[in-house]
Amino acid sequence: MTPSSSAGWASEVDLTARARPARPGGARPRNARASSLYRLVASVALGSLLLAVVGAVTGPHWDPPPLEEGIEVATPDTAIGSARQLPSHEVRVVDVSVPLDGASVGARLSLPLDLDEPAPAVLFVHGAGTGRSTQAFRRQAQALAEAGVVAMVPDKRLDTYTTRHRDYVAMAADYGRSLELLRDRPEVDPDRVVVYAESEGGWIAPVMAAEDRDLAGLVLVSSPVVPPRQQAAFAVDSYLRNTGVPHAVFRAIPRAVGMTMPGGGFEYADFDVTRWQQRVTAPVLVVYGTADASMPVVQGALQVRADAARAGNDAVTIRYYEGADHGIRVGGRPTPEFLRDLAGWVRGLPGTGDAAPRVAGAEPTQTYLAGPVPQPRWLRDGTALLVLVVGAPALMLLGAVAVGVARVARPAGGSRARRDPERLPRRFAPGIAWRLAALGGTTVATVGALVWYLLAVARLAMDYQRNAWVVQGGWVGVRVLGISAVLTAVLLARRAHDARDAGVPLAPGAVRRSAALAVLAGSAVLLVVLAYWGVYQLNI
Repeated sequence: MTPSSSAGWASEVDLTARARPARPGGARPRNARASSLYRLVASVALGSLLLAVVGAVTGPHWDPPPLEEGIEVATPDTAIGSARQLPSHEVRVVDVSVPLDGASVGARLSLPLDLDEPAPAVLFVHGAGTGRSTQAFRRQAQALAEAGVVAMVPDKRLDTYTTRHRDYVAMAADYGRSLELLRDRPEVDPDRVVVYAESEGGWIAPVMAAEDRDLAGLVLVSSPVVPPRQQAAFAVDSYLRNTGVPHAVFRAIPRAVGMTMPGGGFEYADFDVTRWQQRVTAPVLVVYGTADASMPVVQGALQVRADAARAGNDAVTIRYYEGADHGIRVGGRPTPEFLRDLAGWVRGLPGTGDAAPRVAGAEPTQTYLAGPVPQPRWLRDGTALLVLVVGAPALMLLGAVAVGVARVARPAGGSRARRDPERLPRRFAPGIAWRLAALGGTTVATVGALVWYLLAVARLAMDYQRNAWVVQGGWVGVRVLGISAVLTAVLLARRAHDARDAGVPLAPGAVRRSAALAVLAGSAVLLVVLAYWGVYQLNI
């Protein structure tokens, strides 16, 4: 007899036989195997259902309401008033420096030549994707200057601007310094200065217009209007719908957008520009492209018009450009019609501020409302979620390392240990060790697959592309891995039950017992996280 058998260790077959004695006479039920398979399938289904329930109760659902209010477009012709024929000037470019509190930024001026008198001017406010005067708004500034409008593009102040921290009111004050410098230029009529804001700048420029009643006009191009968190959720929803993701993936929107980010910050996500827009008395030009899926193109225009009305301001002109994307570009360039209309509107102020038609261009489409994002109830803290996702695999790895070290550091005196079974290193019950490893491996693999899938879908969504193999096939793969993790947990539970029935210790010794608990605890945490992100959601 071998030492292992003398120590009471049995094979998995022997363990099963000890746990499940044969029927009298050695006969086995004819349907025993089918019954066992049925119980296995039922257990996996029940475990998946329980995780689906956990996922449903640990976070909000995503079901944005439809946008019921529309906007009436009077004509497809976007030309504003009688501003169709524009002059043509040579342009000179001058770089200047703008002093700020504790810093300075560069700025580029595009000056029309051969002016007979001081000209109107436009100050540009950057969106989130731009920051340098030499790289942004070049075509807009050139078109304005050729039409006889001074254009100034300052650098964005970046020492106080990060991904985590942005202060739009303070940014408005910094751009105000550029506004002062522009008004002081001899080429500029200080009473005819307009602020042009694009994208994120739409949360900055209304602050400037509310605080500076001397502005001649405000141009809001691809403006979000709603708070950043709401706009982000709206954009993600729109992108995902175009990408064709399964319904369960939409659960990630309120969980990702609604939670606090790891490490804090992002307070600006709930910045609401409404109270500043309701103080704007200058004429406003609102511009969107019909191919811009990231912005609430109908709701935004309606909100700006309603906010301006609160200040007694009905001089709001709205234009939609067919096929134009964010920034009113087609093929990467601002559309010529937009550049013409922009220059005409600025040159014609104040007359063009209330010129008919008020709403013109292509018919816009917005299906859903950009509104408040439901807040997660349990895992809203992004730091805690990150700790769970990283800490659970680390805990399992630590347990595996501890077992490995314990096996290497077994007692010396090999021949004595072989003669004395009590000196043999203790082991997991048969079939327990590999099932524990499989449980930890499948849960970690499923989390990794889910992260890969969400990143891949995000990349497709941002490029506004479809890929059924990634979107549909990838989600099926993630769910199959998730079900495999449940199956592994059921197999482990059944083997543990057999070992207890046979009187065999599952994980003898403190090290193995702790390692087993680490794998079970880490896997349970990851299964809950997977359920939270919709892997086990019933409707796919």
